[in-house]
Amino acid sequence: MAKTVCRIIRDLGDGLVLRRAAPEDAEALAQFNGRTHGSPEQPSQFIIGSTRDLMTGKHPTFKPRDFTIVEDTRTGQIVSSLNLFSQRWSYGGVEFPIGRPELVGTDRAYRRRGLIRAQFEVVHGWSAQRGHVLQAVTGIPNFYRQFGYEMALELEADRRGHRSRVPKLAEGAEEPYRVRPAVPADVPFMGRVYAQGMTRSLVSSVISPALWRYYLGDRSKEEQCCVIETPHGVRAGLLVHGNELRWGNMLSVTVYELKPGTNWLAVTPAVLRYLAATGAEYAARDKAEFEWISFKLGTHHVAYEAMPDFLKWGNDPYAFYLRVPDLPGFVRLLAPVLEERLAKSVAVGWSGDLKLSFFRDGLRLGFRKGKLVTSEPWSPSEGGESACFRGGTFLHLLFGQHTMEDLRQTSPECYPCSNEARVLLRVLFPKQPSSVWAVT
Repeated sequence: MAKTVCRIIRDLGDGLVLRRAAPEDAEALAQFNGRTHGSPEQPSQFIIGSTRDLMTGKHPTFKPRDFTIVEDTRTGQIVSSLNLFSQRWSYGGVEFPIGRPELVGTDRAYRRRGLIRAQFEVVHGWSAQRGHVLQAVTGIPNFYRQFGYEMALELEADRRGHRSRVPKLAEGAEEPYRVRPAVPADVPFMGRVYAQGMTRSLVSSVISPALWRYYLGDRSKEEQCCVIETPHGVRAGLLVHGNELRWGNMLSVTVYELKPGTNWLAVTPAVLRYLAATGAEYAARDKAEFEWISFKLGTHHVAYEAMPDFLKWGNDPYAFYLRVPDLPGFVRLLAPVLEERLAKSVAVGWSGDLKLSFFRDGLRLGFRKGKLVTSEPWSPSEGGESACFRGGTFLHLLFGQHTMEDLRQTSPECYPCSNEARVLLRVLFPKQPSSVWAVT
């Protein structure tokens, strides 16, 4: 217990303490997460492996102390935990730091005691100290709203095809492209190709060279980073796929990008044949039944256009939960994007104030000759609102998930108050696809 005392954050009473994790917690935490995110009868081996990797301290932006732990001091058992990743995202080319709480879980016998709430208060404080301008969580429906989050950004929309529909290579023909495991020397190429591809998305993850190298090392047991190249070794693209079949029968692709000027129609059939062969190997190794290849590349991706006959099925997107603790400050950060949208619109050079009411509070955006000069809190009690939004629904508009008309369909409390406001909201916050790789 002596080693634990210096890591204690808060005494929660009833024998429970909230503390930081330490390297010696690695195996106990891995087993706890495996049971909590799987089941006591069938712990998630994927989660156990992920936790062990994170607890090595080798991750470039994550250390063991970035896990919170609630320990029952009467038994020494871990009964609740979560963690905080530090990452960078991009919005229309503007990069910023974010916090990603993940691996959130509590033992069933200890639920409904506010343990997760206490830990979120801690990691939100850590996130603020690190300069994160938003937090993003993946998780079960509705749960994270109680901590100030809104499901406002698309997550993991996919398109899939059955292995039987993979185009066969003509008899006697040579495969025009091959796929091989990436090596550290490929990192600069991978970074360039990935970053170029992400320019198609409003919001995307920013992957540093250090994170790519980590993916080629400790994370290689979870996802396989590959380079696509010609038979002569000329690199053409990047592919990242799982190292096991998900849901027992599906091989998932999380990144597929080609360098500019490369013919997607020429490369994609070879990539599909590689994925079909790889999925079959996994099925033989794990005694599973491989059937599907899933491309988790968002609702829109150029790769989908290259294989319409193969991608006959798919799922609509789920959503990231987002929390923006300083909305006026975050919007100021995005000023270059908003100003460019105005400059290319019917409202070029517009001057005026957009007063956005959230009913309890609000936001005033002041523009002068097309430049954002003010983004500040505003009280609806002052009157003269330009548009109204229920709760956190403005985030859906801000992050390109929905239009004002979409919001109006589901919530009559969301509406513009004038024709000018309607036009400006369409211009400043258009509906745009995002593809955020939920990398950890």
